[in-house]
This record gives sequence, structure tokens and C-alpha cells, in this order.
Amino acid sequence: MPGSQDRPYDVALLGATGFTGALAAEYLAAHAPPGLRLALAGRNQGKLEALRDRLGAEVGALRADVTDPESVRRVAAAARVVATAVGPYIHYGEPTVAACAAAGTDYVDISGESEFVDRMYVRYHKQAERTGARLVHACGFESVPFDLGALFTVQQLPAGVPIRLRGFVAGSGQLSAGTFRTAVTALSRSRQASAAHAERRQAEPPVDRRVRAVRGRPGYEPAVGAWVWPASTIDPQIIASSARTLDRFGPEFSYSHYLAARNPATVAGVGVAVAGVSVLARLRPARTLLLRRRPAGSGPSTTQRREGWFRASFVGQGGGRQVVAEVAGGDPGYGETAKMLAESALCLASDDLPVTAGQVTTAVAMGDALRERLQRAGITFQVLRTA
Repeated sequence: MPGSQDRPYDVALLGATGFTGALAAEYLAAHAPPGLRLALAGRNQGKLEALRDRLGAEVGALRADVTDPESVRRVAAAARVVATAVGPYIHYGEPTVAACAAAGTDYVDISGESEFVDRMYVRYHKQAERTGARLVHACGFESVPFDLGALFTVQQLPAGVPIRLRGFVAGSGQLSAGTFRTAVTALSRSRQASAAHAERRQAEPPVDRRVRAVRGRPGYEPAVGAWVWPASTIDPQIIASSARTLDRFGPEFSYSHYLAARNPATVAGVGVAVAGVSVLARLRPARTLLLRRRPAGSGPSTTQRREGWFRASFVGQGGGRQVVAEVAGGDPGYGETAKMLAESALCLASDDLPVTAGQVTTAVAMGDALRERLQRAGITFQVLRTA
């Protein structure tokens, strides 16, 4: 990154005083290596300074408001890596992406919004390639365990063969207001998301392998001992993007993504609930009522987060072999998401990584280096069995 070593900060965290942002700030303050220069950024200087004092760390405090693009450009110019927890990203994320792409600054977020990710690719991928910026979206529970878990599973299969991969996610956790608002916003914009995805596919260069995200069917899956339901999340899109870039995914690759539970009623209930919220989210009065149910800045308690967990299972088949692997951790929405965002930023700032630029995934930009970081931080990656 030309001139990046002359910048005053290695990592700047935007949205540091929000619920997830504050968790990421605490993690960074506790786990950053000696000498790493950290700044907290947000629109309320008083809250930033109070957070800095509470952390008891020597960090910078930068005022930045995503509705003021110039203030965001100042943050991007001051740091080698910008991590942002300010969502919904479709409303508030673009100024930060634009600033980082222009300044050659690495960027990470926790967006699970496919429309936002696609639009940012179309608008800023080529500029980021020119400036050397790595724009890495979905660096939280969506989609780090699945993107890195898919790569980890594929690495256990023979190279150079067609691969079929299926992912199954189970877990327990509480939603914060920010995540709830992001989900409702995304569900209300399905048509815009489809249009953005079509525009991106036209802008992407062709690849010499066949890669598909395949919607599966509900039913019982013996390989993981659970009832499963197709999950419409950003994770298949992210994994497919990794597979189009990395040769290790083979000449032909397909991925399907599911929710999983021991009780079929649980899986069906989640599917019905998501469908119901999706319908309501498209109606402005109903959407307003939904958003009022979660006041801004709220989230699960420390006790609730301690009780949260997730397990992502992968069944991969290729070259006459089958492998079942698993990625597992604690509270998916907040504790582990804050950890993943922070470790992604530290990985880009500190680790010896492959040379990449433009909009890239965690598997492409960081791959095994980030997986090893997360394993040291308590998230497990393991092979359960092979055949």
C-alpha cells in the first residue's frame, strides 16, 4: 500500500461506540500486538473518549460521521485498515468503502447484505485494484465461519477434481437492535438485491471453472444427523466468490447452505418466521412497527452472550472421497462477530498475506492466516470423519 506505513494508525474502528463496535473495541484493546496503533472512530467525541478511558488503552479518538463523507475520508487517510460496524450498510456503508478504495486503505465490515456487497463491487472494485486496497465484506458470523470453513473442508479433498459442498448451521443467540434493523431492511429490498446481483454478474470477469450456489431441499440429512432447511443468506454468495478465485476449489464446484436442528419443528418454525417477517418488511407501516420493537443500541446481556453458541458443519465430496468438517464457537451474533471483525483487521494489518486487491473475500485475502488466528482465539476448525 503506497505510503501506508506513514499513516498515524494501523487500524481504525468506525462505529466503536455502538453495541457490536464496542465489543470489537474491547477485543482490539485486549488482543492487539504490542506497538499496533489503534484508533476508535465515531460521531460522538464524548462517547469515544469515555470508551477510550474505560478501555484503559492508549488509542486515538477520531470524530467521523458516515453522513459526512469528508470526515470518513480523513479516517481512511489516517489508517492502514478501517473496520466498520456501522449498519445497515446499504444506508450507511458506501462512504467508507468509497473513502478506502480511493485512499488505498484496507477495509473490513460485518455486512450480511448481499445488495450492498454487490453494489460496492460494481462501483469500487476496479478502483481498489488500482490503489491496492483490499475491500473485505462479511467479516463477522456472516460469513467468516462459512467461507473459511468451506476452504478448510475443500483442503481435505483431492485437488483438481469437481467438488460438491454442503454447509449446515445450528446455533443459539440473541439479536441486537442493529442486526434486527439490518435484517428487516434487507428483507424489504429483495427486488433491489436481485437487480444488484445481476449487475454485478455482468461486471465480473469470466472464469475457467464452473461455480454454482445451489438451493437445496428441506429434509433429514444423515451426514449431520439433523433436519435441514435451505437458508437464504449471503454465505453461498461469498463462498461462490471465493471458489471463482481460488484454484483449490476445483474445476467444478457447487455449494448449498442450510439451517439445521434436531427437531424438525424448530427448523420449520424458523423458516416460517423468516417468511413472515419478509412479507411484513415489504409493507412500510408494518416495517416501521417491526423496527420499533428493538430500540437502537440495545443487545443481549453478557450472560446471554455467554450462553450463545454456533456450529457450522460441512459435507464435502470429491475425487471419490467424502469429508465431514465442523467450525464451532460461542455467541454467533456479537461475541464471535466482534472477535472475527477484530481479528480480520489485525490479520490485514499484521500478517504476511498473498498479494490481493479489490473486493475480495476472507478466504481469498486472508485464508489460512485468519483461520489460525481464530483457532488461537477459541473458534475450532476440525475434521470429524472421512470416507
